[in-house]
Formats: sequence, structure tokens, C-alpha cells
Amino acid sequence: MTHPDFLSRIPALDGRYDIYGNIHKGLRRTQCLLLARLGSNDFGDAAATDKLLADLRRLLAMAAAHVRHEDGEIHAALNGRGIATELVDEQHEEHRAAFAVLEGKIASVETAPAAHRAEAGRALYLAFAAYIADDFAHMHEEETVTAPLLWRHFSDEELLAIEMRIVGSLPPEENMAFTRMMLPAMNPDQRAALVGGMLQAMPGEVFAAVVEFAIRPSLTEADFQALRLSVGLAA
Repeated sequence: MTHPDFLSRIPALDGRYDIYGNIHKGLRRTQCLLLARLGSNDFGDAAATDKLLADLRRLLAMAAAHVRHEDGEIHAALNGRGIATELVDEQHEEHRAAFAVLEGKIASVETAPAAHRAEAGRALYLAFAAYIADDFAHMHEEETVTAPLLWRHFSDEELLAIEMRIVGSLPPEENMAFTRMMLPAMNPDQRAALVGGMLQAMPGEVFAAVVEFAIRPSLTEADFQALRLSVGLAA
């Protein structure tokens, strides 16, 4: 069981830059949606199962990329200022091992005889549930322990620069995939801040492509129209 101190240890933002907030919201939402789909999926339906497994593989690839980004930028920045990151480094290694196990479970569903596919699906469901339970605890550790370390040793401008290095390293399609994952999980003010920053920073044709292929498809029409009005997007 989770210790009560773990649950009550929630530091206030106090106006500081929340480098973990948006991406973690996106990961939590996507993982929960996929877990629900795994639980309700008819593994006898080949087309639905193929789509579900492809979506799960896509999420795991994004999760693996997120781990690499944190290792290469956030942990490296902390280490560069003499701050140890052994616990979260170890958790990232456990994540990488979990990704391999989950890929094996996905492959087992794909190769199982029809009579055993539901059982293979159940094994995948339970393994994925265990993984996201562990990942939720890991993200909580980052947002309640690692984030205050970042606030103590880095200015908000430095934290934003770290995040922009991560964003700048992403190929366009991966950048759009992360945008599609994060936006529906964010509140209206967070969406406006993110998209407003994109509008200011991106060339017009690039931003138009992001709107068409990432922003609009990821939101309900009502949410998109609210975002459009708050940011000043063209109709």
C-alpha cells in the first residue's frame, strides 16, 4: 500500500515553471485510456485488436522517448550541478526492462492461437496495469521530489531552455504526436499557454500544419473553439 506521506507530499508550484506537468498529464491520460481499452477489448476481433496493439506500441515508444529525454537533459542538468539522480535513474532502467516485457506480451497476443488469444490478452492487460501503476508512482516522485530540486537549483528561464532543447530535438511527427497526447489532458489555461507559445515561436506554415494535424484532431470542437478564441487563432 502507498504510504500516507507519499500522498501528502505535494509541493506548491508557487508560480514556478512546471516542466513535468503537461507531459505527465498526457502520459497518465493515454495510459488510462489504453488500459480501459485492453480491459474491454474482444481479442477475437482481429481488426480491433490490431489497432489496439498498434496504439499500445505507439504509447510505449513515446514513453521510451520521454525517458531518454529526461535522462539526457533533466538528469544531466541536475548531475552537472552536483545533484544525484540515482533513484529516478534506477526507475528509468526498470521502465526500460518493462518496455521489453510488454513488447513480449504484445507479441504473444499476436501469435497466440485463436483459442488462447483472450488469455494472452488478459496477461497483457495485467502486465500493462502493473507497469502504469509503477509509472504513476515514478511520475509522482518526479513531480514532488525532483521538481523541487530543479526549482532550487535552476531558474524558470533555465528550465524552459531545458524543455526547449527537448522539443527542438524531436522530429516533426514525434513532436506532433506528443502534442496530440498532451493537449486533451491539459486544462484550458495550459493549452492556451502552450499553443500561444507555438504561435509566437513557429513559422506560420509550420504552425498551420501543427494546428491541422495535431491541435485540432486532438480536441473536441468545443475545446478547439475555446482555444481558438483564447489564443487568437484564425477561424
